[in-house]
Amino acid sequence: MQICVIGTGYVGLVTGVCMADLGNNVTCVDIDKAKIDGLKKGVVPIYEPGLKDLLKRNKKRLKFTTSIKDGISKAAIVFIAVGTPPTKTGEADLTYIKSVAKTIGKNMNGYKIIVDKSTVPVGVGDLVESIIEDNSKGKYDFDVASCPEFLREGSAIYDFMNPDRVVIGAKRKEAAQKIAEIFKPLNTKIIISDIRSAELIKHASNTFLAMKISFINEIANICERVGADVEVVANGMGLDKRIGKLFLNAGAGFGGSCFPKDVEALRSMARNEDYEPLILNAVMDVNKQQRKIVINKIKQMLGTIEGRQIGILGLAFKPNTDDIREAVSVDIIRALLDKGCRIKAFDPVAAKRVKKIFSQVQYVKDEYAAAENAECLVVLTEWNEFKEMDLKKIKKAMKKPGIVDARNIYDPKKIKKLGFEYAGIGRN
Repeated sequence: MQICVIGTGYVGLVTGVCMADLGNNVTCVDIDKAKIDGLKKGVVPIYEPGLKDLLKRNKKRLKFTTSIKDGISKAAIVFIAVGTPPTKTGEADLTYIKSVAKTIGKNMNGYKIIVDKSTVPVGVGDLVESIIEDNSKGKYDFDVASCPEFLREGSAIYDFMNPDRVVIGAKRKEAAQKIAEIFKPLNTKIIISDIRSAELIKHASNTFLAMKISFINEIANICERVGADVEVVANGMGLDKRIGKLFLNAGAGFGGSCFPKDVEALRSMARNEDYEPLILNAVMDVNKQQRKIVINKIKQMLGTIEGRQIGILGLAFKPNTDDIREAVSVDIIRALLDKGCRIKAFDPVAAKRVKKIFSQVQYVKDEYAAAENAECLVVLTEWNEFKEMDLKKIKKAMKKPGIVDARNIYDPKKIKKLGFEYAGIGRN
């Protein structure tokens, strides 16, 4: 099948490369010429495990261009995968969606299926349809559909190839079935619905997962006050099949490009319909509070944080990605710098991105350098190397052996036995 994917960010590039791996001919379009020139040479602009190898393996079935006209000319199906960043009010910014829809309309040359892959508010399918219709010079027939993505950064290739489900929303069943053909090799459940239900499934899913994180963080805060251990509590809860273990990990809260944005977007949608979403409000309030709790734990450990030497382990919002959007590390570092702290930070892949925000932080080569002369070591991303580091070596490097484990990756008893002062989230 001839496919065009507009947008080569996390979603667009992974989608395009994986569809090529399924045997389709895919043209990826982006207005960023430097990015496209790099992709033509095999340079991947994002850190995503396995993506570079997949790109190399499918180079004969992949094309890259800055021209939407060239991209859609032979395509039967066109996926829109551009960004929908939040506005100041929390609503999704549809500037790129509207621009792409207008350009598609102007360059239509026959029947096509236009698919929203971007995370969009309910009703954007209708908006895209009207924009294309208004700008189509030849008045060609077309269908607009929604096929939301459920990719996790750091495991996006696996998630695409092993989906729990594929959701396709369209007005005409024939269009949905045509899209479904792309995903049949994945041997998964394909849900066909109306467009608005498909659009809402994405927001509802991410918001529910964010709610689980905020819920277990609230339980963690209660655990600390009553003398319970949130790890034990979460395990006991997770064994209930109705609840499940996933996303019951207490810590510093969620970040990234999806959860905060999608919760805010759903909250804005609800308010636009004159409904105040009480649960969604609480999800965001608890998440903001967790960052303050981490700062308070550092204060409790040191007595005062003004001018202290702090080591930061982890800058990306989660492991296996260099994405720092809405990352806990950014808020924590900003708060520490405001108090005059001296910071050494290490992350395997995300340091370059954070350096653009905080030039005064010293970015070091490994976790041991981050611990050098530190009076407190703060774990903000649960990278595997932090779980397996030599704690005796860490202790020897530190001025004062104290760890604030904002991701609960260590056993408190073992850490304390080694002579560390330890503070986790909701740990007894």
